Amino acid sequence: MILRLALRSLATRPVRTAVLACGFGFGIAVMAALLGVGDVILEQAHSPALEGGGDVVIGGRFGALENARFLIASVLGSPDLAAQTAAVSPSRRGTLYLLKEGRTTAVAVIGGLPDAERAVSDQEIDGQVPAWTNTVADRAWSAPDRAAVLKAMDRFHPIPNAPEFAASWAEWLYFNGRTADGRLRFYLTFMVGPTSGPGRRAAGVRLQLDRDGETTTYSAGAMVDETNVLASAPDLDIAGNHVRLEGSRYRIELALPGASGTLALDAAPGQSLPPATITGARGWLTGYTAPVLSGTVRGDLTIGREHIALRDAAGYHDHNWGFWKGVRWQWGQVASGDLSFVYGRILPPPDVADPERVPGFLGVLGPKGPLGFSTTVSLQETGDERGQPRRVEVQARGQTIDLTLVFAVDRVVRTPMAMTSTAAGMPIDFLQLGGEYRVNGTVGTRAIDFTARGAAETFR
Repeated sequence: MILRLALRSLATRPVRTAVLACGFGFGIAVMAALLGVGDVILEQAHSPALEGGGDVVIGGRFGALENARFLIASVLGSPDLAAQTAAVSPSRRGTLYLLKEGRTTAVAVIGGLPDAERAVSDQEIDGQVPAWTNTVADRAWSAPDRAAVLKAMDRFHPIPNAPEFAASWAEWLYFNGRTADGRLRFYLTFMVGPTSGPGRRAAGVRLQLDRDGETTTYSAGAMVDETNVLASAPDLDIAGNHVRLEGSRYRIELALPGASGTLALDAAPGQSLPPATITGARGWLTGYTAPVLSGTVRGDLTIGREHIALRDAAGYHDHNWGFWKGVRWQWGQVASGDLSFVYGRILPPPDVADPERVPGFLGVLGPKGPLGFSTTVSLQETGDERGQPRRVEVQARGQTIDLTLVFAVDRVVRTPMAMTSTAAGMPIDFLQLGGEYRVNGTVGTRAIDFTARGAAETFR
């Protein structure tokens, strides 16, 4: 039937039928050509050469990586991944503006390390610019030693230009340690606060000792030079008390009224969380890093006339910075064997960011580096009739992680904290918790099931 209609149409209207047939054939030819071109474009789009060479592209969850140097040294440099990695080539894209004769032209640019780009066969420079090689600074950046990574993580930050929040700025180094039997714990903070005059910052040192359930505190304050702090941190000098980073060891000398001594925290390899910053409206921000999730503390303290020796105590160190008025947080840390766990969540003032939309996090590190990380984290606190926390349950889910941590609280130290007071000026109580964690679940292919003492912090 169709053939008969076609022949009759050709016999009665030959010109129109011929034009229609040619047009139909031309359309099919164009479609076939476009499909062929599309296939070539898709194949080229998957070509590593167009992305600067290499086999895998690593980016941040929300765009560019904030801590490429840490990633190279502590993650890709861990034994398991280093054995599978031939070369790593960091790059950064940006926009430069060419100004000429009153005209402005935007130019898209990309920066990288010459030797690293050649190692991943970046065709843009491979064999094209032989004179372009790594400088001394390039080599130091791309292959940092552990001490350089720790120092970069622990650097102090200039106060951002946000006058509305400037009075609540603070940045501190925090250390804690506990003996194997849990009878002795210490919490030590070196804090640098807001500007108190041209080039001057208020600073203080606070030591809290918890011995057999009895808590004592010792503190001292002084003004410090802002330029020196920014240039030398984490090396700090406050009121005769000192912190020095020597290789992967933090050496601390204390000379507080009623308490003195020397402590040394040795960082375990691969036990670090890189810096992360949360930003909000009108320039508000806060940041956190944990250079030492697990380490060993040794040293001696003199409390009055009493001598206290710490030998192979479990140690921890983190670093916080930001604007703190109206801020609360939940945090906890526990270690067992060769594993370290840390979790937390920042609750900013609601006028700068919605607290319900700020995710929590949980990280797990093993002897060779990170094992798992999740931002799908729920934290539930249960208290008694007096409002004292008695139980904290943490659940973390992700592609490689499925964990539940239940923290049974048996010690609470409550401290009014003016720094985090509400907008109305009402101080919020800061609670330091001690107790026992029950941890079970999986991280990657590893089953987790243990009980160990740990610590947590929250507010009431």
